[in-house]
Amino acid sequence: MDLIGAAETGRPTRHRAEISTVDRVKNAAGVAVAAGALIGTAGQIAPALAYAAPLLPTHDDNASAEPIAFKSIAEAPLAEQLAAAVQPVAQPAPAPEPVAQAAPIAQPVAAPFGINNLPPELAAPLAQVEDMLKGVTQQVAPAQAVRPVAGAVSSGFGTRWGAFHYGVDFADAIGAPIHSVSNGTVIEAGPASGFGLWVRVLQDDGTTAVYGHVNEMLVHEGQRVNAGDVIATVGNRGQSTGPHLHLEIWDQGGSKTDPIAYLAAKGVPLHWGPSAH
Repeated sequence: MDLIGAAETGRPTRHRAEISTVDRVKNAAGVAVAAGALIGTAGQIAPALAYAAPLLPTHDDNASAEPIAFKSIAEAPLAEQLAAAVQPVAQPAPAPEPVAQAAPIAQPVAAPFGINNLPPELAAPLAQVEDMLKGVTQQVAPAQAVRPVAGAVSSGFGTRWGAFHYGVDFADAIGAPIHSVSNGTVIEAGPASGFGLWVRVLQDDGTTAVYGHVNEMLVHEGQRVNAGDVIATVGNRGQSTGPHLHLEIWDQGGSKTDPIAYLAAKGVPLHWGPSAH
């Protein structure tokens, strides 16, 4: 009320101009704004002062005047000094000792690719590779063919002594091994007219291989054979002038063909006399 002139009635005012009501209201508003700003600033500073108060130096009339006593390290007992200086360190648990095991005994490994005296660490992998190659060869390679015996060709396919000779003769010693010329299945092994004993193999290409005058049969009917397997031995049975193998090749229709031409088409050339195959 003093700001708007309500308390000035008893004072003389002749020496200054009268303040209008509008000016009094403006002055009151300015004072109010300044007071509000001061109160807001105090509200922001008060928490900070309260937070910092414990850090400021204070005076407590009730505090004891007794000085703080500091205990020297030298005054502490020796045992306490050692206990404080030396702290126990956790030791890691000892690792268990390895148990000795007996070294495995190396098993004998067949010589891969015909190479002898190889160490086991080389022989075993090479043997596996050899087996894999054999398996792949049997699956994707064309039918294999081999020479039936090592003996020399002594008579060919064609006319001989006024008659037709339907096979090829290989002169060899009695008991010499006879190999199957190709893969197939034995369809007969036993006596045969003129041959004494024979073995017939139905080959995978549909032809039939006939082995005559054999001395001993080493296979039986229904047995599966591969090219190179020993199926019999050379003999001199039946109508024969000496120990030899008589080989015939019958086509799918049963007609007899030249064994030399058949084996040559399979990659096994034959000629008179001994052969490297």
